[in-house]
Order: sequence, then structure tokens, then C-alpha cells
Amino acid sequence: MFVFARAVTYAALFIGFVLIYLPERLLSRTGIARPASIAAPQVAGMVLGAVGAAIALWCIFTFATIGKGTPAPFDPPRRLVIRGPYRFVRNPMYIGAGLALASAALFFESWPLLGYAALFLLATHVFVLLYEEPTLRRTFGQDYDAYCRQVSRWWPSVRTALDSDAA
Repeated sequence: MFVFARAVTYAALFIGFVLIYLPERLLSRTGIARPASIAAPQVAGMVLGAVGAAIALWCIFTFATIGKGTPAPFDPPRRLVIRGPYRFVRNPMYIGAGLALASAALFFESWPLLGYAALFLLATHVFVLLYEEPTLRRTFGQDYDAYCRQVSRWWPSVRTALDSDAA
């Protein structure tokens, strides 16, 4: 149960800062306010945001239940997590967060916020290449290498999804 408390705490801090506070500051500085009415971009943004949030929550739950750890780099899963959303793509949590940021850009029709989302995805890609993957390779060795051969870093493949359904 304690792992869930840690996972929720770290996720709330990350989400609160990176996905709520910083975008709000950016919107405030650029003078962009909430749209006066809800139209197609806002509805699309809400749907995309819900998908991104669902993916991120699924990842947090999977890390806690299967990996016995959290998304935080200083309190990582103790077991290699290759189930749940991780059977489709190696970095679904970042994809979920990126979708959430892109959804806010769509909702507010904000180019600066879309730029922030792109910068976030670029930063996570660099973080994955320089820190996460080498750390996972050292920690989980051949199991992680086999996982990397089966599952793409960013783009789910139809073959992976079909293989998951057969299992």
C-alpha cells in the first residue's frame, strides 16, 4: 500500500508542476485566456486530454502493482515493467503527458503551449536516451534488451498489439 502512496505523491507533484503550473504560467504570460465558448477545438482538446490522462494513470498503476515502484527516477520500479501499456510502447507515460499538453494547446488554441509540449517531448526523448535506457540496461540486463527488441520506444506497432491480444 505504501508504494501506491509514493506513486500518487510523486505523480501529483510532477503533474502539478509540469502539466499544470508551467503551462498556466505560459498561458498567463502570453495573455491567452480560457475560450469564451466551447467549440470543436475545445472538445477535441478535452477528449485528447482524457486519453492522455488515462494512459498516464494506467502507467502509474502498472508501475506500482507490477514494478513495485514509482515513476520517479529516484524511486523506480524494482521489477522490469513490460505489461499494461508498456506492452505496446516503452514510454507510454511520456506519451500520455505529451498528449495532455497537446490537448491543452488545442483547448486554448495556443501555439506557445504547443511549443512547450514539443519541448517537453524533446526533453523526455533526450532523458530516455541519456539516462533511462542506460539505467534500465544496467539494472535489468538481457531482459531489458529482449524487451527493446520486441517493443518500440515511441510508436506502437500493429504486430506488438496483435501479439499482446493473443497472449
